[in-house]
Amino acid sequence: MVMAVADYFLRFCLLGVLCSVSLASNVTYDRRSLIIDGQRKLLISASIHYPRSVPGMWPGLVATAKEGGVDVIETYVFWNGHELSPGNYYFGGRYDLVKFAKIVQRANMYLILRIGPFVAAEWNFGGVPVWLHYISGTVFRTDNDSWKSHMKSFMTLIVNMMKKEKLFASQGGPIILAQAKNEYGDIEKVYGDGGKPYAMWAANMAVSQNIGVPWIMCQQYDAPDPVINTCNSFYCDQFTPNSANKPKMWTENWPGWFKTFGARNPHRPPEDVAFSVARFFQKGGSLQNYYMYHGGTNFGRTAGGPFITTSYDYDAPIDEYGLARLPKWGHLRELHRAIKLCEQALLSSEPTLVSLGPLQEAHIYKGSSGSCATFISNMDEEDDKILQFQNVSYHVPAWSVSILPDCKNVAFNTAQVKSQTSIVAMIPDKLHASTALPEKGTKSFQWEVFTEKAGVWGATDFTKKGFVDHLNTTKDSTDYLWYTTSLQVDDKEEFLRKGTHSILMVESKGHALHAFVNQKLQGSAAGNGSDITFNCTIPIFLKAGKNDIALLSMTVGLQNAGPFYEWVGAGIVSVKISGFNSGILDLTSNTWVYKIGLEGEHLNIYNSNGLNSVSWITTSDPPKNQPLTWYKAVVDAPYGDDPIGMDMINMGKGQAWLNGEPIGRYWPRTSSINDECPASCNYRGKFFPNKCSTGCGEPTQRWYHVPRSWFKPSGNVLVIFEEKGGDPTKVTFSRRVVTGVCGFISEDYPSVDLDLLHINAETEHKPVLHLTCPEKTHISAVNFASFGNPNGKCGSYSNGSCHDPNTTAVVEKLCLSKSTCKIALSGENFPTDLCSGLTRKLAVQVSCS
Repeated sequence: MVMAVADYFLRFCLLGVLCSVSLASNVTYDRRSLIIDGQRKLLISASIHYPRSVPGMWPGLVATAKEGGVDVIETYVFWNGHELSPGNYYFGGRYDLVKFAKIVQRANMYLILRIGPFVAAEWNFGGVPVWLHYISGTVFRTDNDSWKSHMKSFMTLIVNMMKKEKLFASQGGPIILAQAKNEYGDIEKVYGDGGKPYAMWAANMAVSQNIGVPWIMCQQYDAPDPVINTCNSFYCDQFTPNSANKPKMWTENWPGWFKTFGARNPHRPPEDVAFSVARFFQKGGSLQNYYMYHGGTNFGRTAGGPFITTSYDYDAPIDEYGLARLPKWGHLRELHRAIKLCEQALLSSEPTLVSLGPLQEAHIYKGSSGSCATFISNMDEEDDKILQFQNVSYHVPAWSVSILPDCKNVAFNTAQVKSQTSIVAMIPDKLHASTALPEKGTKSFQWEVFTEKAGVWGATDFTKKGFVDHLNTTKDSTDYLWYTTSLQVDDKEEFLRKGTHSILMVESKGHALHAFVNQKLQGSAAGNGSDITFNCTIPIFLKAGKNDIALLSMTVGLQNAGPFYEWVGAGIVSVKISGFNSGILDLTSNTWVYKIGLEGEHLNIYNSNGLNSVSWITTSDPPKNQPLTWYKAVVDAPYGDDPIGMDMINMGKGQAWLNGEPIGRYWPRTSSINDECPASCNYRGKFFPNKCSTGCGEPTQRWYHVPRSWFKPSGNVLVIFEEKGGDPTKVTFSRRVVTGVCGFISEDYPSVDLDLLHINAETEHKPVLHLTCPEKTHISAVNFASFGNPNGKCGSYSNGSCHDPNTTAVVEKLCLSKSTCKIALSGENFPTDLCSGLTRKLAVQVSCS
């Protein structure tokens, strides 16, 4: 049996099932799959958005995805990043779409181009240029002539660009699918008579582009032939295309979720992600895409929302900084390998469904060449099952799928995570300690400071009785809009005589504000990212005579989805003050003076062209907890080549730049201590975003990714604008480093070694634990090791009631001073008579240095 299975797996490797894809020239489809150059393809795809990283990271991200068993890279095309004003296009830097596509091509991988042009994607304004909203008569995403004209113009521009570079598969390029429109089916009816005609127009317009590869529409239940409708969800095994002639495709499998400032950090367990993928292919799927596989960073003001964090990590298989997230990345890699072993059988036959219980079933696929593959699933959310299939017993944990590439041997089970877990730390960079506290004997660190005036700087933009809409006024050219007025206070007011405060009551549509009285910050307030308006009360101190009131209204990312989302406004709608002898004073109808943005923004003092346009004050002791302050410092590049994050835990709220590159909005806003963060996460049962959250009562985001390619060896100019007050001397760069790894394996895990593509005959058919330290490091210490029934998880393992005291010695002998090692659960390494009757396990934690 062992040799038969080894030969079976080897034959699949030789057939090219696990080999790199070759670029196509002819892409068609039928009800079962895409057909590329005459061959049916079962495809694993990974979303990597080019503007959410930098060109220097693209090759590494694509290579890590490929190493993870991915065939296809998928990306949106970000309209508002490319068409900065009507007819003014930009395709440089992070927006070099052609360069990104060619990197995918050089990796010998396919590309799915989701042209959109609406993307949602937690991206500012859903990826649509804000200027389009202010073209008279334009209504987004409906049967509107202005919208359709601009949409067609942009999509045609992108298509022609791809054609010119010969990037479509029909030209020998990597693009095998293109998308028109995005997630419209669920809101189509909201647009009334304009909905369906628009959807049909978009499909026909796309097909008329003659790109030579199929078009797709996700969540478009009425997509007309030949456009393929696809599924977006946490689970798509029950999805059925709207035509028997279309293949079953999953364009967005969400392996995590996005974060919002002031909320918890969501996580999706790798066991559940793998379960959803295996179920999809078990039920006839042929293409599955992870949204996101690498989430990346919302640099500058690209985050949508409102309140989407600068980090778009998404708990994805590759983290925000470009490191493989283990065990998720490794577990999915093994899943992909197991699924690929089933490709020929899956795509050449209809399944035979065998019921194995009320929530248990098997699907058997048999290929014309004698290949056979079976998926056995247990949808029970609580109980593991011993299932009888073809006279063999199989242990299938709750909420899991076992994959049998030969219909006999389990190569992979979605609930049994064999991949190691990385221990990742943010290490403050010693070379940049001077950005916090100067080291003894070093030169005092120099800052330069410029402070904004609260309210109108320079000439007034305009004056008006009452309030204007924030977004309609700024047109998103800035986050900031000043609303200023003044009032006279009689010296007979009771609060003056008592020396107490009054209460400022503000209602605003968003998304946050700072209140100043007579140039002094009185308080700040913000919504929660979901309400259209929020109300706040801020104690303020007034004086007798004239008082200047300056309210800084702020947006924190514009709406990015929903019907008619472009009409959602922002800004202050009501201002009142309580505490006067006569009662509440309503300032809403006062004459208000308006100023758009900040002086420092207007003068571009964060980049080389504007650095010297204001008078900076040089100091070794910069002001702390001072609002409306710009800080500038010259720093050296951090040591080494590890990814870099900037620690902003001691700052208030604002934005930051390095050498003119926009790091993004920072805001160490904490989630509520009353939120629920479970001590452990149960992967069993359907996932939802708040199921496995962490970080209750902690800042949603502390570190902000600064790409290595943005640094020069020395002389780097760091600029920070602080809105409400912080301590810039405690800002530090930190290196993101894998300091150790953990491994856990059980005797009942599948014994097929997918790295070697055979069953482990040399290890008595026992599972093997693999440990690997990052490149240029080795296993320097064994911090924990137990064979028996160890408890806990990585970082907090402990011995159970059954423990082999020689475990540490065994692991040290096999692993110490090596970059990688394997530990088999064999009689050669561990006693066979230990804890009779128990399913024994091995847990190990090591340091890497």
